Amino acid sequence: MEFFTEQAPTRAEALQKIRTKYGDRVRILSQRTVRLGGFLGLFPREGVEITGYVVPEGVRTPSSPRRSFDEERRRILELAKSEQSPRDQILEKVLSELAQIKENIQRGTVREDEKEHEHIRRLRAMLEEAEFTDRYIEKTIRRIRDELTLQQIEDFALLQKLVVQWVRESIRIYPLKFTRRPEIFILVGPTGVGKTTTIAKLAAMYGLGLEDNIRYDVRIITIDNYRIAARQQIETYANIMGIPVACVESYEELERQVRLFQDVDIIFVDTIGKSPRDYRKLADMKDMLEACGSRAQTHLALSATTKTADIYTVLQQFEPFNYTSVVLTKLDETTTVGNIISVLEEKGKPISFITNGQAVPHDIAAATPAKLLAAVRGFILEDME
Repeated sequence: MEFFTEQAPTRAEALQKIRTKYGDRVRILSQRTVRLGGFLGLFPREGVEITGYVVPEGVRTPSSPRRSFDEERRRILELAKSEQSPRDQILEKVLSELAQIKENIQRGTVREDEKEHEHIRRLRAMLEEAEFTDRYIEKTIRRIRDELTLQQIEDFALLQKLVVQWVRESIRIYPLKFTRRPEIFILVGPTGVGKTTTIAKLAAMYGLGLEDNIRYDVRIITIDNYRIAARQQIETYANIMGIPVACVESYEELERQVRLFQDVDIIFVDTIGKSPRDYRKLADMKDMLEACGSRAQTHLALSATTKTADIYTVLQQFEPFNYTSVVLTKLDETTTVGNIISVLEEKGKPISFITNGQAVPHDIAAATPAKLLAAVRGFILEDME
């Protein structure tokens, strides 16, 4: 049996290389993310490595059941008529044959590219290119088969439009509304996702009246005092915007500062970036943030450039903070967000804001499905607002 390992920048390109080299009799064993290229080991880019094997000629595949259903039925009837054994033995053999038919049918329903309609294959390739997860893609393909007629599948423009609509429907939006005084907005997340800049943008959006032309009385509290540059950055932004900022280092200081700001509309809390694998420090920060009280809302900053496996890790490890939404940052630094849409849909997490640049107070907006879909590569979008 011939085994293979192929690498490419994307899953779709890797699969294309495999089909070109080995044909359709291939089976995939594993897939992993690797680093490709670079000069003398520097500046590599992320890619995909797929390992599998080629099924030898003459070996039956799931798409080639041994007998048709009618042939199996005739064989069982002939067995029952000709069998001279006692009735119980005949029944036992019939049941055994029925179980074998069921197994063959189940094997025959396994997807094979050569059995799929060409438009479904084309759509599958587009979803793979946009980096949707395998789970999301298979769920979409099943829905196509279950809900659409052959006539609808034959119309590729219609098929694509329907799938885009399904993707749109799978994106959950968190409608952030400030109705109490004070609203406390805490932003947590891993190191390097742009939390401090995002807090400054949010403070500007609401403190300068850039959202719905309503100007709120805003304050900023930062507990990120370990990085001098981060503290100076938030203080500089706050001074330019005329928004008071307070720096705290302990539970007691945070609790006192929240009490001092009781008469304002919104308090934005900037936190320290933590590795999702640093459980102890995450727990310490959670304990400190308890000083904000039970009314505080916690939101998770997640970079749009995060790898799929790391998205799962970040969402899981920050779960103890009971975050109500995801703030998607750095949308301008990626070419597609299929993996983001896939994992957030799977985990049932809504999105509240999207940032797409470094400019303060600009480059931030309330999340909408249309803004996220605009970053999905390869699909034609129409009237998505």
